[in-house]
This record gives sequence, structure tokens and C-alpha cells, in this order.
Amino acid sequence: MNKAKRQEIFTRLRAADPNPTTELIHESPFELLLAVILSAQATDKGVNKATANLFPVANTPQGILELGEEGLKHHIRTIGLFNSKASNIIKTCGILLRDHGGQVPRDRAALEALPGVGRKTANVILNTAFAQPTIAVDTHIFRVANRTRIAVGKTVLEVEKKLLRYTPEEFLQNAHHWLILHGRYTCVARRPRCGSCVIEDLCEFRDKAIDNGPGDS
Repeated sequence: MNKAKRQEIFTRLRAADPNPTTELIHESPFELLLAVILSAQATDKGVNKATANLFPVANTPQGILELGEEGLKHHIRTIGLFNSKASNIIKTCGILLRDHGGQVPRDRAALEALPGVGRKTANVILNTAFAQPTIAVDTHIFRVANRTRIAVGKTVLEVEKKLLRYTPEEFLQNAHHWLILHGRYTCVARRPRCGSCVIEDLCEFRDKAIDNGPGDS
């Protein structure tokens, strides 16, 4: 995979989707933070269904604390690991009020100090809420980066660092969203939809699918 190919790959992904964004529904950095915490081992669709009921009731750190852990669990009980997530969210809200004036911090160290927030979650917040050129490598992006050979790596961190190094600067802000959506809907895990892929001729995946019937997403 060379520089010219990477340039063309992202040019095509941008042409297909000029303004990509997260599929998690939110109207503030705090709502996004909660949604991303809830999305661990859960689908965006499931999270959106839960937050559609939660956010009208409580969508600030103070509001969540007033709702209480049991009240929060009531709203997110359809999401996997809701007990531990509720506990982490309550703790996070307390820290936001105590240390950050109730606002979501804009730096990685402060974000990663919040319960339930790891590097991937911090990257999502920094990129989507605060327009920083970070890349949150989830299973979709890890798969796409390795399959296409845009950025080959054995670990999530290795792939993240290579993507940051190899992605042309003009695409860095939106690269995260293009790659995750491509992995979610086209370059799916078991039966990639190569025949409908806009970068098929540039991709260096050796086992491209011939049968492009319904795949998993």
C-alpha cells in the first residue's frame, strides 16, 4: 500500500460520504460521552433506543446524579453490562462536577481518568465532540485497516499509530468515521461486500469475496 493509493482511497470515501459522523444520537459532548460509554459491547441502534428515553429525563452530570444509579439502570437496562456501566457513569458524573465544572474535558489524560473511558472512547470524544484529528480503532477499523493494508498492525494501538502516520492530513478529521462506516456496512467481517465497494480496485485484500450476498454488520 503506497501513498498514492491511500490518497485515492480516502478521496473516494469522501466523495461517497462528504460529511460522515457517528451514528450515536447526541446533542452535546456530555450526551456523546454517555452514549459512547454505553456502546461498549452494544450496538449504536440499541444505545440510541435507550438514550431516546434517558436524555429527555437527564442529560447533564447533575441530572444523572439526581436520577441516581438505580434510576439510571431503569433507563439503560436493555443494554449489555448495564450494571457496571451505570456505576461508571455515576462516578464519571461526580468527577465532571467536582473537577471540570460539569463539562467534558478536551484533553486525553482527563478523559481517560474517567471511569468507563479508555483510549478508544477518548478518541471518539476528542474527534467527534471537539474536532481533533484522532482515530478510535474499534473492531471495524482494525479489520478494514488490515484487510486493505492501509495500516497493518497486530494491535489496536499499532493500527491507530499507523493510521495517524499514513492518512493524508486533509482526511484525518473524518478518517475515523469513513473507516468505521465502511467496516460496518461494506467490509463486513464474514462476507465482505467487495462487489459494491468503492475502493475494491485499490484494496490489497487477497481473498476478496465473489459472492456478495447479504453479509453481517
